[in-house]
Amino acid sequence: MLFFSLLLSLGFINEIPPKTDKVDTYRIATERPLPLTEIRNFKEGVTVAFNTSSDSLVDSYASTKENAGQLRLRLKEGLRLGTISFDNIKTAFANQLVDKIIPHWYGTPWSFGGHTAIPNEGKIACGYFISTTLRDMGVNINRYKLAQKSPIDEAKMISCGSEINKVEQDDPEKAFEEIDTLTQEGLYFIGFDEGHVGYLLKREGELFLIHSNYLNPVSVCMETLKESRVFKRFTKFHLVAISHNDTLLQRWLDNGTVL
Repeated sequence: MLFFSLLLSLGFINEIPPKTDKVDTYRIATERPLPLTEIRNFKEGVTVAFNTSSDSLVDSYASTKENAGQLRLRLKEGLRLGTISFDNIKTAFANQLVDKIIPHWYGTPWSFGGHTAIPNEGKIACGYFISTTLRDMGVNINRYKLAQKSPIDEAKMISCGSEINKVEQDDPEKAFEEIDTLTQEGLYFIGFDEGHVGYLLKREGELFLIHSNYLNPVSVCMETLKESRVFKRFTKFHLVAISHNDTLLQRWLDNGTVL
């Protein structure tokens, strides 16, 4: 019974708590991100990874998506009741996407035309990785339409009218410094000129690139931005906040369409 209660409070089962259960709602909204346990040299072909909970690995992807949907409902209700703030929602959204949804995709092979909707079954291109994981997080988005756009048009679609920061530097070190200055703790979309897209995560002050990598290991992975060979190949970047985008997150809560 104690174990069942723990799972319920963490959002790992699908029953929605009563409206009066403010403690569970607040706990879900403020759950801390999983800790960074190791950083290895990506040049040696080893992916940087966050430690994921056993639930994220054992549960089926369908259950993980269902949990994300239940989390959305709990957060929406908590916001209505005033038991959580919008800042709690920003944190919860990023943690659910980065620590629960995305880990299922690590190791899924990259392909220019890949568009699988199932982790580690088939292949997936960089644009489809973004659009599929956002959709599976519960964002009401057409994954085909988003994935087939250019990086700048993807940025415009995800931005929902919010600011798009453009970084243009010939020197990777200067580009990194500018990106570091423009970002705060949280999750972003990053477009690489006209050639590539991914997630940019700042956690514990470190910048990470999460993407379907067309270079080694030619699969979905997480790596430090500074050491990424893909990053070093580009001089123009488009940055859009995801976890700090109030309009996008409000549409997520309301199941509103992202056009």
